[in-house]
Amino acid sequence: MFWAAAVNPNRKDDPEANSCDKWPFWVDENDTPDEPLAVSPKVLAEYAYDELPVPDTEITMSPDGKQTVNLDTWVWLNKAKFKPISVTASLPNTNLSATTTATPVALTLEPGTEDAELHPSSGECPINKDGGIGTPYTADKKNQTPPCGITYLRSTNNTGPHHLKATLTWKISWKSTNRQHGNLPDGTFGTTTDITVQEVQAINR
Repeated sequence: MFWAAAVNPNRKDDPEANSCDKWPFWVDENDTPDEPLAVSPKVLAEYAYDELPVPDTEITMSPDGKQTVNLDTWVWLNKAKFKPISVTASLPNTNLSATTTATPVALTLEPGTEDAELHPSSGECPINKDGGIGTPYTADKKNQTPPCGITYLRSTNNTGPHHLKATLTWKISWKSTNRQHGNLPDGTFGTTTDITVQEVQAINR
């Protein structure tokens, strides 16, 4: 078949999008050309990367909604939703394809105020052995420190809500039918949630 230059519509604004100016040329079926700019396993992996259906970063918190001063806020991700996802891109009539896989590896929390303590103190919650990030809160964990969470130290009565930012990092790897493999740059996807913090008043007699 003839091979000719083509531009990835997802990257049409890249400076090098039109760098291939070679005239169409013939390549035997099931062969790949010895052309530096021809589609390679890595290029196929990058095409697949563009099509990864990465879900929006949605955290679950307990308590849900309004938070309380000095009360731990547990944060976690839905393990059924945030799991490795893969997309395969193939080149017809060449037996060449590449599968790109995105795996969530860490959730980074930024509380939106200096008046807060992060758990862990770095604010980076790593992936658990079971593939989840963070731990869902249950009543038996009442006196435990969350493995992933925040403790707000002041109310927002005079400041307005804090903007809690949660950023999920995905590790991107690929492998192809000709046994080539490698990694692509990590993907980071974040969301911001407005947090209102209340103060609980106690009466001493």
